[in-house]
Amino acid sequence: MNLKEHLLNTPSKDKWKRIGLDKRSGVLIPLFSVYSKDSLGIGDLRDLMLAIDWCKKSGNSILQLLPMNELGAIFCPYDSLSSFALEPAYIALRDLGCAGRKGIKEKINSLKETFPCGRDHIDYGIKTGKIEVLRDIYLAEGCYDKDEFKGFVGKNAYWIDDFALFKALKDYHKGAPWYEWEEQYKNRLQSALADFSARYEKEVVFQKWVQWQIYNQFKAAKEYAASKKILLKGDLPILVSRDSADVWAHPDFFKLEFAAGAPPDMYCAKGQRWGMPTYNWQVIAQDGYRYLKAKLKYAEEFYDILRIDHVVGLFRIWSIPYAGPLENKGLNGFFEPGDESRWGEQGRQILAVILENTNMLLCAEDLGVIPKVCTETLAEFGIPGNDVQRWVKDWKIKHDFLPPKDYRPLSVAMLSTHDTTNWAAWWENEAGTVDEGLFIRKCADRKIDYNYIKEKLFNLEFSRYGRLRWLDNVNSQDKLVIILNEGLSPKGTVPKEHLLDFIDLYKNTYQEKEKLWKYLSLEGPMREKCDANIMAAILKVTLGSAAIFSIEFIVDWLGVGDIFKGDHYQYRINTPGTISRKNWSFIIPIALDSLLRCEVTEKIRNMIRASGRI
Repeated sequence: MNLKEHLLNTPSKDKWKRIGLDKRSGVLIPLFSVYSKDSLGIGDLRDLMLAIDWCKKSGNSILQLLPMNELGAIFCPYDSLSSFALEPAYIALRDLGCAGRKGIKEKINSLKETFPCGRDHIDYGIKTGKIEVLRDIYLAEGCYDKDEFKGFVGKNAYWIDDFALFKALKDYHKGAPWYEWEEQYKNRLQSALADFSARYEKEVVFQKWVQWQIYNQFKAAKEYAASKKILLKGDLPILVSRDSADVWAHPDFFKLEFAAGAPPDMYCAKGQRWGMPTYNWQVIAQDGYRYLKAKLKYAEEFYDILRIDHVVGLFRIWSIPYAGPLENKGLNGFFEPGDESRWGEQGRQILAVILENTNMLLCAEDLGVIPKVCTETLAEFGIPGNDVQRWVKDWKIKHDFLPPKDYRPLSVAMLSTHDTTNWAAWWENEAGTVDEGLFIRKCADRKIDYNYIKEKLFNLEFSRYGRLRWLDNVNSQDKLVIILNEGLSPKGTVPKEHLLDFIDLYKNTYQEKEKLWKYLSLEGPMREKCDANIMAAILKVTLGSAAIFSIEFIVDWLGVGDIFKGDHYQYRINTPGTISRKNWSFIIPIALDSLLRCEVTEKIRNMIRASGRI
């Protein structure tokens, strides 16, 4: 059975019929990463329309966004204040009715001077400035008694009443998390909440009005995308911030004694601790999954396709005791449910609820170590997973990259993700390397002196950003084992069969760049620095792959032009396991207005046309 026949025999068949069964290409554009000449400190929903125009002109038919939910203190879209409410900073103030009034117009112009676009990273102080202007417009318009507004609030009563009250209380407590509020508010004493709502009614209504404004602008962008035959792909974070309206309103839906994360792997030696609480699926199920259904219903207002973040977490999730030391990250976690035989039943049940309660086509982020039952369920349900080129390898036998024809047909092929380096940065800094932290930990476990052996194993000139590049002359497993044994303290010998984890790291990374150069059939000696020709060659791999969708991060697409200068490592969205002003704030170095006229756009269109994905 071919892929099209298979998809029409899955529970997702109606969604595939609506979307179509042809191969497509797309682009991932974080809205905060783009801007236009009219932007105010951050990309907004008017700029989304320009991004849609660019998709159309470049030949892409899918525009993928990161989560658009309201951001919390660390501005991470996967650690949001709500699973429903949208980020106010994305409102296009210039499109609001009273934006031209004297006083308000001057404030907008002042903000534009204070927060100019085109910098390397966003100053999220723009959010505070926009909120102040929104308050002025709210008071000036006085339109919160309109039937349309009341209809919006009534339609979204499941979440918006709690969210608006949460935001008003959060402002009242000067931004403190809800679990540090006074007991009567923290524990939702109804008489206290009713009294607060009455005293601060205007503020509570303001929060609802703001969400109405974003809703209207986002809906307009969705309709514009449809008119251009561009599909919008949203992102459903699997988790929500501990300090969120969701957790405050429904604490029984969450296991607050745990923090979610990920176990150690070859890229994160200690694993990851994300901090968000894990779900109490039993309680959510007893409530008829109303919480999950409401999320889907609202997301459906804006998206044609929905990415399920960390889909394996629906089957089993890495749970870390919340009271454990932060420096241990994910080391002390465990999988929940603990009984592996329950993973399939839980994941299938939740995915079935999602499928049955949305018209959106589902895609799944299934990266990392994924149990077989998860992969089999996605295939059975007709849900594409992710195939990231740098990891699409034969890890067990040939230890080499798979050809395009061997990508999973039911997948989204890509060069990078929001949590990785862009592909050019991977080529320059990570290809042919191992994680230094992981290697040090493995050495410590075997009592191997890392400082003694590192110069014997690794080319330190090309080892940077916590990655170790193998020396060319470490050209056999036996040589690796000999050098590892030289570093033993006290002196002795570790048998080769006890060093298989080191050997596995070596076999899958040694001369990875040289192998890929040969794989791409590029001319001349291998070049350390990435360039437009190398980027064009690697993009042809994902475009030409068996995957039904090929969706690239905008930085990877623009790599075929002379857009980015210097070390490509600086052009990334997020570095997992870190908190930094550089996370979730990256801006591409060209305005959308200019990009629409740039010759790189036509070059991309020609590549997509040649691949047959237009």
